[in-house]
Amino acid sequence: MIRFFDILFSGLALVVLSPLFLPIVLILGLTGEGKIFYKQDRVGRNGKTFRLLKFATMLENSPNLPGGDITSGDDPRVLLVGKFLRKTKINELPQLINILKGELSVVGPRPLTPQNFRYYEISVQKIIFQKQPGLTGIGSIVFRDEETIINRSKKKTLDCYREEIAPYKGELEKWFMPKHNIRFYFLLIFLTAWVVFSPKSKIIWKVFPSIPIPPKSLQQNLGYSAF
Repeated sequence: MIRFFDILFSGLALVVLSPLFLPIVLILGLTGEGKIFYKQDRVGRNGKTFRLLKFATMLENSPNLPGGDITSGDDPRVLLVGKFLRKTKINELPQLINILKGELSVVGPRPLTPQNFRYYEISVQKIIFQKQPGLTGIGSIVFRDEETIINRSKKKTLDCYREEIAPYKGELEKWFMPKHNIRFYFLLIFLTAWVVFSPKSKIIWKVFPSIPIPPKSLQQNLGYSAF
């Protein structure tokens, strides 16, 4: 059932958004390094890697520059047009193709690079392997402004991700996995749309009062409130 809606929604979205794609492709072709798409290895279901598609927003050699696979809010590797695409999440839209190919679902654990996936505990990795990764999910909604969180941290980029963000993301995925059904599928799509248009909304904490409480170091940046 979920696969049916994945194909339906991604196919319709590609048709509806195609007029938006054309000017983006033109602008990216004429600016930055002339790259349209960025392909990156991500860990998928059963631990298999696949090539995730995004609109190019950073310098081509970014993974080999300081910061590696993790991007902060003022990352100098991000191109001028890329800042807008990342802020609006438009850079994620080519992943609709990954959904049609069956590599992604609309909803699921956000796929990480092999390097960043290792920061999850083994128990969390085993749970995530069981499901198809998603374009959006509970981790994506809670950490919708992850780059800003990293930028505000007093820790180095990698230390902040490894010591604070990855452990809590893992807890979120463990909490969500048993609930991954058609009802939560549509609910998370709705919540994703909500926070895109109202990024400072605290709706996630209202809708899911049983969600794992963030560590104190993240609560303010995540807009956590105990209702």
